[in-house]
Amino acid sequence: MAENNKESETGARRAVITGASSGIGRATALHLAAKGWKVVALARREDRLAALADQIGDACEYVVCDVTDEASTQAAVDTILHGGDVKALVNCAGGAIGQDPIESCEVEDWRRMYDVNVLGTLRITQKLLPALKAAPGGGTVVVVSSTAGIEPYEGGGGYCGVKSAERVLAQTLRFEQVGEPLRVIDVSPGMVETKEFSLNRFHGDQAKADAVYAGVPSPLTGDDIAECIEWAVDLPDSVDIDSIVVRPRAQASAQRVYHER
Repeated sequence: MAENNKESETGARRAVITGASSGIGRATALHLAAKGWKVVALARREDRLAALADQIGDACEYVVCDVTDEASTQAAVDTILHGGDVKALVNCAGGAIGQDPIESCEVEDWRRMYDVNVLGTLRITQKLLPALKAAPGGGTVVVVSSTAGIEPYEGGGGYCGVKSAERVLAQTLRFEQVGEPLRVIDVSPGMVETKEFSLNRFHGDQAKADAVYAGVPSPLTGDDIAECIEWAVDLPDSVDIDSIVVRPRAQASAQRVYHER
């Protein structure tokens, strides 16, 4: 039976998590730490990272990092690698900006989404690949994309486009690295209710953000996605879960969502 490599020669397995200051990233840090991982939390907001590290304790270290900035990402990677092996990278940094139709949307919104969701994932994944492949038993790259990358919807041209690109990035990396000691896992969540996602999408309009989930029974939470990630990375190193598509029971597709009356 394949070994799961619960610990490396340097101690607990280390997982780098981007976007760890909130939402799915924060939940993933908490879940992995509870399962014996050493987590390295990355995000731009140091106060949020410090609070997370205080909550988790010795199993968490953090590095302030803006994955859209080359120098910031390189400095973060240098710090991470100085601390030991890296067994997993979980790319959670991302988000949606705007929901305007293509006819009237802001080009700058699309550029910002592409920068953080796609180029941010590319930037840090590329820099950590050698370390991941050198980890005892091999390493794992997790890309948290979205069902928006599988099926488009009105007003989603920008976000659906970048999440499609992010899913293709993960799939292509899997093709290119086959035979190498590396797993590549794409996790595509449907409706996940977090405090910031829709609020950021609608530029701080709380009413519009709340309307997204109004009447939807039990949308997914960050903890639900974190549990999927934790399950996938905890499988034996020889087992690659190429793709996980996860939606709340009330959501059949982007266009078919059940609302309670």
